[in-house]
Amino acid sequence: MDLTFRTINEIGVSIIMPTFNRSSFIGRAIKSVYEQTLSEWELIIINDGGNDRTEDVVQRFENDNRVRYYENLSNQGLGYSLNKGISLAKYNYIAYLPADDVYYSSHLATLFETLTGNQQAILSYSGVKYDYLDSSGRSSGKVALGGVPGRGLQLVQVMHRKTKKNWLERKELVTDDLDRMYWDTLREHGVFCPSKRISAEWVTHPNQRHRIINEQLDGGIYKYKQHYGVKYPVRFQSRSGNYIDEIKKKQELSKVDSTVSSEPLKILLVGELAYNAERICALEERGHTLYGLWMRDPYFYNTTGPLHFGSVIDVPFGQWKEKIQEIQPDIIYGLLNHPAVPFVHEVMSANRQIPFVWHFKESPFYCRQLGIWDLLVDLFEKAQGRIFINHESKLWFDQFLNNDETESMILDGDLPLGQYFKATEAPLLSDQDHEVHTVIPGRPFGLKPEDVGELARHKVHVHLYGDFINNSYRGWVTKSQMLAKDYFHVHPHCDAENWTSEYSKYDAGWLHVFDSANFGEVMRMDWPDLNLPARMSTLAAAGLPMIQKSNAMHMVASQTLTKRLNMGIYFETFYELAAKLKDKRTMIKITQDVKNNKREFSFDFHADRLIDFFRLVIKKNIKTN
Repeated sequence: MDLTFRTINEIGVSIIMPTFNRSSFIGRAIKSVYEQTLSEWELIIINDGGNDRTEDVVQRFENDNRVRYYENLSNQGLGYSLNKGISLAKYNYIAYLPADDVYYSSHLATLFETLTGNQQAILSYSGVKYDYLDSSGRSSGKVALGGVPGRGLQLVQVMHRKTKKNWLERKELVTDDLDRMYWDTLREHGVFCPSKRISAEWVTHPNQRHRIINEQLDGGIYKYKQHYGVKYPVRFQSRSGNYIDEIKKKQELSKVDSTVSSEPLKILLVGELAYNAERICALEERGHTLYGLWMRDPYFYNTTGPLHFGSVIDVPFGQWKEKIQEIQPDIIYGLLNHPAVPFVHEVMSANRQIPFVWHFKESPFYCRQLGIWDLLVDLFEKAQGRIFINHESKLWFDQFLNNDETESMILDGDLPLGQYFKATEAPLLSDQDHEVHTVIPGRPFGLKPEDVGELARHKVHVHLYGDFINNSYRGWVTKSQMLAKDYFHVHPHCDAENWTSEYSKYDAGWLHVFDSANFGEVMRMDWPDLNLPARMSTLAAAGLPMIQKSNAMHMVASQTLTKRLNMGIYFETFYELAAKLKDKRTMIKITQDVKNNKREFSFDFHADRLIDFFRLVIKKNIKTN
């Protein structure tokens, strides 16, 4: 095979062991190598910038020249470490053993026999045990003779011939998809052969790399960057998520010019920024200095620093108390969703002398479920400034709050930068085929496949966008495709800079579909009644009327807002909806009203008002003290 390096040390296996803060696991992994029935091996350990006791553990084996230990000065990523290990390998057969995984005694021998027994083979793979879990009622694990379902072949399963091909590195793309990182490249040069034996374990624990990356497993780009200490922009895509290009975004947002404020504020952002986090650039544009103190272990939608845009100065998490005293911010701006509540509360409690504004979006009911309701109410009670996402939300929280003298403001938490509203609009698809085209930018919240099928019977198209959504709703998508056929369409995720140019070709966009049951009583309101979906700004940027169920007898925040601005299409039956969507004169009027009012859905439109609110809170705090 022409891709294989030929050396004098052909018969043997080089085991590459990448590790990052796995000192509590690595001893067992190394011992599993010593248990191998195949004796001709070397172990190359690459410590990827870890700061735990890994070196101390490895020193136990320092007298064995088959074990070689290397350190990266800082974390460089899995691909870099694997490429480094392969470049140092003396044998022509490569195996992998992440420091938290384990080989059974026959593993290397069976893989070696399988690989060398087939001249066309480039790679052999074992079966694997995975997802071992204990509970009070049972202990169990799963096994796979091939790739782990939904996750593919794992490093611990594989042996391959040494080639000149390289693993995909972090500078190119961060992903948990090992096929994309390397296996697909090898498939071009030979066959993959199974050993058909379970001879290794892919050990399950919360800090596995794929769990840190994958959004469906509570990972994501912000958790990944925090965990590995990545402080620069990256390109990122998990096996199930949307493609994120921070490098491109940084270049786009670096073109923004800043002005000098006559009275610049030092604003400490605490918590996370959720969707459309680039909005804070509008505060920098107005000459204010921003600091960021971020919650740990964010969900994929909780944007945390280091940010790839703007000039936010990160406060080191380990020294935040000292640093806040050093910075002496003019105001602490706590935000935004329920995962940030405990940490924001801790920061507020430790800095009562600094004016504090609490901005909360989603969702009070999560806080109640998770046992952090008391902290949430305390944040509202003790804040010098409260920001509610809409009037309905304020009315709902007022049921619980006793301090009526606190300054309040209404501002949605997920508004994007205004520059995303300025792109050129696309021609309408309906002008070409004379049928109605609607769009869902994200989850098909409340819309069932049967509904999509009924819309198709009325010749109304539904277009669904989002890579992450398509994976999460795979069954939903498959059934919708079956029921609606040519009237249901799936598209890749659309970034903010393309909202207008991409979505403006549709006639209308879907908000969340639900039936309210509050009958105008605040105490009966649920989260869908209070919420303003983040997609409202997306649809507004594209100039699209917003489709939602008619909840005329009830108090629903999204309905109140769209009615005030004449931006909504309300329906009780899909027959009625189809008729409204086909009413050209009315649709033209609503579309024009959306375009006339869409700036209200940008953060820039409200930025000066927010700064004025900060100044009011600061001034009142000075008088009080």
